[in-house]
Amino acid sequence: MFKESFASRHIGPNDQDIAEMLRLLQVDSLDQLIDQVIPKSIRLEKKPQLPPPQTEPEFLETARKIASENKVARSFIGLGYYGTVTPPVILRNVLENPGWYTAYTPYQPEISQGRLEALLNFQTMISDLTAMEIANASLLDEATSAAEAMTMCLAAQTKTKKTKKFFVANDLFLQTIEVLKTRAEPLGIELVVGDPNSFSFGEDFFGSILQVPNLYGAVSDYEGWIQKAHAKNILVIVAADLLSLTLLKTPGEMGADVAVGSTQRFGVPMGFGGPHAAYFATRSEYKRLMPGRLVGVSKDAKGNRALRLALQTREQHIRREKATSNVCTAQVLLAVMASMYAVYHGPKGLKAIATQVHHWASLFAEGLRRGGYRLSENPFFDTVHVSLDKREKLEALLKAAVANGFNVRHDDSSVSLSFDETSTREDVETLWKLFGVAKIDDFKPVLPQKLLRNSKYLTHPVFNTYHSETEMLRYLFRLQGKDLTLTQSMIPLGSCTMKLNATTEMIPVTWKEFAGVHPFSPADQTRGYQKLIRQLESWLCEITGFDNVSLQPNAGSQGEYAGLLAIREYHKSRGETHRQVCLIPSSAHGTNPASAVMSGLHVLVVDCDVSGNVDIADLKKKAEAHSKDLAALMITYPSTHGVFEEGIREICAVIHRNGGQVYMDGANMNALVGLCRPGEFGPDVAHLNLHKTFCIPHGGGGPGVGPIGVKSHLSPYLPGHCQAQRADEGVDPGLLDGGRAGVSPFRSVSAAPWGSAGILPISWAYIALMGLEGLKKASEVAILNANYVAKRLEPYYPVLYKGKHGWVAHECIIDLRPLKKTSGVAVDDVAKRLMDFGFHAPTMSFPVVGTLMIEPTESESKEELDRFCEAMIAIRGEIKEIEEGKISAEDNVLKNAPHTVVDLTEAEWKHPYSREKAVFPLSWVRERKFWVSVGRIDNAYGDKNLICSCGPVED
Repeated sequence: MFKESFASRHIGPNDQDIAEMLRLLQVDSLDQLIDQVIPKSIRLEKKPQLPPPQTEPEFLETARKIASENKVARSFIGLGYYGTVTPPVILRNVLENPGWYTAYTPYQPEISQGRLEALLNFQTMISDLTAMEIANASLLDEATSAAEAMTMCLAAQTKTKKTKKFFVANDLFLQTIEVLKTRAEPLGIELVVGDPNSFSFGEDFFGSILQVPNLYGAVSDYEGWIQKAHAKNILVIVAADLLSLTLLKTPGEMGADVAVGSTQRFGVPMGFGGPHAAYFATRSEYKRLMPGRLVGVSKDAKGNRALRLALQTREQHIRREKATSNVCTAQVLLAVMASMYAVYHGPKGLKAIATQVHHWASLFAEGLRRGGYRLSENPFFDTVHVSLDKREKLEALLKAAVANGFNVRHDDSSVSLSFDETSTREDVETLWKLFGVAKIDDFKPVLPQKLLRNSKYLTHPVFNTYHSETEMLRYLFRLQGKDLTLTQSMIPLGSCTMKLNATTEMIPVTWKEFAGVHPFSPADQTRGYQKLIRQLESWLCEITGFDNVSLQPNAGSQGEYAGLLAIREYHKSRGETHRQVCLIPSSAHGTNPASAVMSGLHVLVVDCDVSGNVDIADLKKKAEAHSKDLAALMITYPSTHGVFEEGIREICAVIHRNGGQVYMDGANMNALVGLCRPGEFGPDVAHLNLHKTFCIPHGGGGPGVGPIGVKSHLSPYLPGHCQAQRADEGVDPGLLDGGRAGVSPFRSVSAAPWGSAGILPISWAYIALMGLEGLKKASEVAILNANYVAKRLEPYYPVLYKGKHGWVAHECIIDLRPLKKTSGVAVDDVAKRLMDFGFHAPTMSFPVVGTLMIEPTESESKEELDRFCEAMIAIRGEIKEIEEGKISAEDNVLKNAPHTVVDLTEAEWKHPYSREKAVFPLSWVRERKFWVSVGRIDNAYGDKNLICSCGPVED
């Protein structure tokens, strides 16, 4: 059988292309180039031990075998994770569609209108269902959303309250309480966990959180409770089940200040814990304190409605250590799925699903009551809590449930069963048998009138139009056509690594054996996941040189946070709690200082030199001055400036000499894999972005996975989890190291033990398919491609930073600032003009204002690189026409870009350049034209006139 290397398909340039590119760079081989780019002092000391690469058919066979070791039970565990039916039209055309999953974050809104509309639908859905004034475009998971709400309430109360006490209802989901405890401790927040029914409403509390339905399924009307809290100036967060809000009184109707929760049961598979889109809604007065992204309505240059990300100045990219959150991300792909679930079903469909769920739960409960069981008298929505008088009876029941393929939740004296969209009459009858009660006929359950919702929801036409599959399909493709993704052209974003997400890597994600598993399933049902997780952890350790890895952090920001917490706990274990100074270079990504502050550290900025490297003299000065209280250095390697700093070993040694630890931001690991191992050249901990280097797609701005690798002395301080299932007899306990149940002295950073486990098969597949030599070549070609682009563009645009021998790493920064002086053309103008050529702009004005940071990645062919370079060279020619006075500095193709079909078909063309030059600037553009759906968007207008939900039809 013919066996083709997967690496040859993943890596864009072929051998002939590579030879031509090397000739342009005037080097003889890839080895020679890499020897000149990467300092010899950090090259591999030990060859990583990885299995030989598999072909795609071989891998899929292996994946099937491992997936088959997971047992997909009928889950009645609940706790925020429920069975759901993903409508096939959404499964095939969103989750499995590269037109949706390969998109980048919509920072260039003109080419992201489809995704932005889907996110606006999401925000509208959340605002409507919670009856809150404003909602963001999603957060990472329910537990972290609750933690973000707590810190937002603290920020909102800083001027009126000195206290840092926060009340937590003891009937919250346990994983939410754990994440709240993790988040609170470094910030000095005192959590008081107790019974909300006996809360004394003391004035020394700044905030509180309640759950509806609660841990045991009980539903309460907290309107009076919230009024008492407000009387004492206590803000109130309500964690609410979104599906229940189609029937039940909403957080907004109760008077809550914030509503949080998960949208998982809106068509998103459980996936062993994620990824899922959490929601966050609040009062409009807190919009500038709200974490995450916010989609707003604005207008384009012609006055047409257009969407964009609003109020971005509140994000940590800009606020840095003053930010109240380190999260600027969203679970976009999952938020799109959840919003489309609501679009497809509409308000009537959602209410029908909720009513059916409540019906099965109520019918089951009634059967138990008639059979003599003790049930709570509290009203419930989907969860039935049953007290049992004998331990033997509990054990027999649990054994029988497992034998019948059912998972139920239990403690020492009770069981809880959560019903969902997939529940059936047959399930109810099987459960009656397990409990030894007789069947009963259907009856009509009645919820108390005071608990019922009174307000309308999802009244906008978008939720009342696309209910046939034909209409839904066309709506999805209409939106998809407004977005530029990897399906059309390269996305050359520096620091973001938009590489190929191969189809084979994606296929296992939607298999029921991976997608249908509850994160708190018994360990003997998740042997396949345990093997995959353990294998991926060990491979990442081999690749990075670290001793242990935690996969729990479900975003790069969470990885930063978890890494710093590990350092903090390490110092605490040595009696050095005074070590609280964190040194961060001025070039650092905005999440770095924000994460440091969230971890209870004090940020001190280290200067960079003219070449973009860390100023080692300034580093030594500050490290020595703070040697008694130095906690850590945060450094990105290769640097954010796109170079391999020669002094990295010395930098790490300076920190270690002064008692600190080194945290490495692994955003640029794409240039290291197979060539260098961070664990060998100094860092103590590093986070990896699996959604960058290891091929999990960005999904339009999420999902992501940000695991951390640590040296052995930090291993005890990896995240733990209160509900990680220990291995049963016959299951290797080592397989569960990633969850670290009961081991870590500090708690979880994410809601699920292994974070977004449902997409770990993607990175597992990538490493299995590439093998060590494939991974090494990918890094080499990523470096080659970046240097090829830099070499081609340098005669036209200055390349801002280079390494010791005149090379860049895997990305390069070109300087457009001189052009602003000579022509008036700004970096924004070039970014928008690239859209006319069918390209997404490189990273704009980061880390240096007025520059473009270009990262071509290894998966782009020489042909595509040449097209991009030709576009950039043509744009330089257009700028030259302005410089020479041949065309107006105010009315030109750059200032008016991007050009739409509407522009092209205007009856009167008033510009001093032709229509052809506007939309077909080079001959090959005709064959692959991407038509932008809106003109340049007015950002200021959108922020001054903030609208963050679907408006009335007449608007």
